[in-house]
Amino acid sequence: KLRVFLITTSPTLMAGFVFCTFNLSTLTPDVIKEDTLRDDLRYYFMSPCEKYRSRRILPWKLGVQILKIIMITTQLILFGLNNQLVVSYQEENRMALKNLFLKDYSGMDEDDYSISVYTQQGVYDSLFYVLDQYSQLGNLSVGPIGYADDETGGVRPLVVCKRYYKRGTLEPSDDAYDIDAELEHGVCVCVWVVYLCGRPANNQINGLSFLLCSRLVDVEITFHLKGINLQSVRARELPDCYAFSVTITLDNQGHSGKMKIFMDIDSVSSACLEWKISGTAQKNTQYLLVFDVFVIMICIASAVLCTRSIVLAVRLLQRFTRFFQENYNRKLCDEDQSEFLNGWYLLIIVSDLLAIVGSILKMEIQAKSLTNYDVCSIFLGTSTLMVWFGVIRYLGYFEKYNVLILTMKAAFPKVLRFCCCAGMIYLGYTFCGWIVLGPYHEKFESLSRVAECLFSLLNGDDMFSTFAQLKDKNAVVWFFSRAYLYSFISLFIYMVLSLFIALITDAYDTIKNYQKNGFPLTDLHKFLRELSDFDSVEDGSQTGVGFNPLCCCQRYVSNRLE
Repeated sequence: KLRVFLITTSPTLMAGFVFCTFNLSTLTPDVIKEDTLRDDLRYYFMSPCEKYRSRRILPWKLGVQILKIIMITTQLILFGLNNQLVVSYQEENRMALKNLFLKDYSGMDEDDYSISVYTQQGVYDSLFYVLDQYSQLGNLSVGPIGYADDETGGVRPLVVCKRYYKRGTLEPSDDAYDIDAELEHGVCVCVWVVYLCGRPANNQINGLSFLLCSRLVDVEITFHLKGINLQSVRARELPDCYAFSVTITLDNQGHSGKMKIFMDIDSVSSACLEWKISGTAQKNTQYLLVFDVFVIMICIASAVLCTRSIVLAVRLLQRFTRFFQENYNRKLCDEDQSEFLNGWYLLIIVSDLLAIVGSILKMEIQAKSLTNYDVCSIFLGTSTLMVWFGVIRYLGYFEKYNVLILTMKAAFPKVLRFCCCAGMIYLGYTFCGWIVLGPYHEKFESLSRVAECLFSLLNGDDMFSTFAQLKDKNAVVWFFSRAYLYSFISLFIYMVLSLFIALITDAYDTIKNYQKNGFPLTDLHKFLRELSDFDSVEDGSQTGVGFNPLCCCQRYVSNRLE
């Protein structure tokens, strides 16, 4: 035994001598090992603030995450403003080219096509209108747009090609036809601007005079233009040069007397070959590049810290598993093991990798070495989403803010199984609506549109228009559509959706009850509470739920043990 005497000189403590007695025989190596493991576990499950109060260690991960959120959000806003200018430039150019080259274009697209013609003269008028506008482009367009050059340095020509059935004769009055379904490409006609003096040349008109015939499938007009986006100058960035590949298709595949005219515009941005700019645009680009480099460094630091935490957690789990097996001859439950493998760290690491790749692509775009804004937007947008989603982890340290996390985790398995069953019914309605109502309703023309329409109906959106737009030419289909729509809405809104909400509500009530009356204890919690009765561990089957959410609340229990 060891007796320790403590002499006090405080005037408020007049006891004189204080002594304590310890039994050193009880401090065996096993006890010391158990206490050390318990202390390490308690420290691991502490919040950053509690770790600082306990061992005076600064919460580096928390500080890095806060700084990373601010910087990545700022980076996304700056890139989004620039990308917005790019998108608006492409959309405005698309609208300008349709108004320039499509005769009688009203500004509204009919479904996927722009305009329609119904007479042979209308076809020729639309065709020669394109040629006329193309020849006078420099005098018509109000924007900086011009002709594209070919490999030799000359202007690339406008090309007109047609496709038609290889052989065929049609006699509608005699109900007779003779068709060879193999498609054949006719001779393409190239039109150069140098041959046109304000109007299409006669030799070009003669070359296009045999376009129309009963076997005609479609006519394609292709030409290439170039433009410069000067809107980015306002954002103090270098302008981009654009190459436009324009294809105008006169589609006669239906042979119904209605020829649809499509206009497809592919735009590709690239760095301008020769440029000179004065002002602050170049300096602003350099500052943005430095900022992006700093973002990459912060993301690397965040990924390293989270990887280190995962490694330490795995080692601590191995220590605790081995200790539990040696001393109590039993394995840890899955809930206890999953508590060590923190999914938030994996989420943060993935977001860091996406942010690093997105930042590199953004730097390439700013340096005009790369012009793919879409891929960069996906990486930056997804990384920002995950970063803000990861903030919930730190709110989870507070019991009042942790209800959302616990409810989602408790309800997720049941909701997933429920959605699998409901999805089978949903797919059945999707296929049925597509095959039956597709010919009579524009919202059911394709599988994707049917799925979107049914999802809108499921959320109570656009109901009346869905009923009203169905063509009532076929009485059988009309009555079937009513039974189809009424049954779907009744089944999914009044039953499926209600059960879906009930599952989440049940999980929420369970969590609130646990927070009020206490969570069931697992082996890990009993060990931290220094309890020795590990045989009466409560699980989900005893509490009426299949999921034990206590592991999510480990931080609250362990932090209040003392």
